[in-house]
Amino acid sequence: MSPSGRPNTVRLVLLGAAGVGKSSLIHRFLHDRFEHQHLRTVEELHLLEYHTSDSTKVQLEILDTSGSYSFPAMRELCIRHSDAFALVYAVDDPGSFQEVRRLRDQILELRGGKGAPITVVGNKSDLTEAEGRALQAAEVMCTVEGEWDANFVEASARTGGNAVGVFHSLLQHVEVPHRLSPPQLGRRRDTLPRPPVKRRRPPLRKSHSCVLS
Repeated sequence: MSPSGRPNTVRLVLLGAAGVGKSSLIHRFLHDRFEHQHLRTVEELHLLEYHTSDSTKVQLEILDTSGSYSFPAMRELCIRHSDAFALVYAVDDPGSFQEVRRLRDQILELRGGKGAPITVVGNKSDLTEAEGRALQAAEVMCTVEGEWDANFVEASARTGGNAVGVFHSLLQHVEVPHRLSPPQLGRRRDTLPRPPVKRRRPPLRKSHSCVLS
C-alpha cells in the first residue's frame, strides 16, 4: 500500500532549492523538451498510467514543488504521504546541495520509522569546470551513497542526458511498479492518459531569465 493510502498509486516528489531545474527535468522526461525561460513553480501534479508485465494498472503521480517553501504545512503533508523523493541540486551551485542536506534531514524527521526512499539528483551534468561546475560527481556520490545510503544520479535537463534514469531510480524505491522497465519509461509520452492536472497559481515570470540545464 502506498503511503497515500491508495493501492497501485505511486507518488514521486521532486524537492530542491529554487532554480535548480526540477521542472525542467520533469518536462524533459515527459515531453522531451527544454524550456529556456524559468517560470517559478508553486505546485504542479502530473499524472500518468502504466500497465506492468502482469497487466496491473499503475497510476504514477509526479509532484513538482516550489523551491520557496511558502507553505510548510503542505510540505509536511507531501513528505508524509509520498512514495519516493528526488532531492535536486545544481552542480554549479554548492548552496543548493546544502539545501539537499536540509531537506533530507527534514524527510527523515517527518517519516520516522517509515523509511525515506531518496534519490539525490545532480542537475546540469553537462557543465564542465570551465563552465561553472563546482561539485564533482565522485565527491557527492561518496556522501550520498556512502554516508546517506541513498541513490545518486547526475542528469542534464538541457541536453536530456539521463533524464529517464532519474525516474527509473525513483521507481526502484517502490514496490508496486517494480516491473516497469526502462523501455516502458522511454514510451512515457505515449502513455499520458490526459493533460497534467495542475495545482498552481499563474506563473510569476522572473525579471531576469536564466538557462537551466
